[in-house]
Amino acid sequence: MRIHRASANDVGLFSSIAADVFDAEITVAGITAYLNAPGHLMVLAFDGDVIVGQCMGVRHFHPDKPSDLYIDEVGTATSHLRQGVARAMLAEMFAWGREFGCSVVWLATEYDNAPAIGLYRGLDGKEDTVRYYEFTL
Repeated sequence: MRIHRASANDVGLFSSIAADVFDAEITVAGITAYLNAPGHLMVLAFDGDVIVGQCMGVRHFHPDKPSDLYIDEVGTATSHLRQGVARAMLAEMFAWGREFGCSVVWLATEYDNAPAIGLYRGLDGKEDTVRYYEFTL
């Protein structure tokens, strides 16, 4: 397995993606926009030339405190679950956040996502209780 920090020059790497890595089919326009957006970060896991994992984050800037890094998405191919893929991608994303001077990394998951909860607790994540609100625009 190889871990790679994706950049705007890496659109061509998305030609072979294992099932279940992303929630839906990605488009060239979508991945190009994401990789070109300031503050948007993506770490990929490869098995050979096939993407078997992705971790997306957004660096938030604040006028009153240090930057933080929000992990927006972690996806691993079903064929590569429980093999350290997500852990390796998160470690790389955490390192990237440190390089940017981020004070914290944060993320959310569903109450019933036992594998993710186990992973985050295993990384010494501090669990908090929040209410989530979503607005349709």
